[in-house]
Amino acid sequence: MRTVAEMNAKILKLSQMIEADYPEISMYLTEMPVTIPNVSSPKINASTLSEYYESLKILLKDYIENKKKLRI
Repeated sequence: MRTVAEMNAKILKLSQMIEADYPEISMYLTEMPVTIPNVSSPKINASTLSEYYESLKILLKDYIENKKKLRI
């Protein structure tokens, strides 16, 4: 498993790439359920950051696949 610092770096890199290359979906980054905790003091660790990173990858992958379908 990666460390919190490593996961933060990966999230930052992917978020910056999304904002630079796909600004039309960057607005959804703050609206993702993973970023809105349902507890008053959420536990932030490498595992939760890994889940968030994976959700970012899914968001981007789905967007790219749907964008390709619309071009056909």
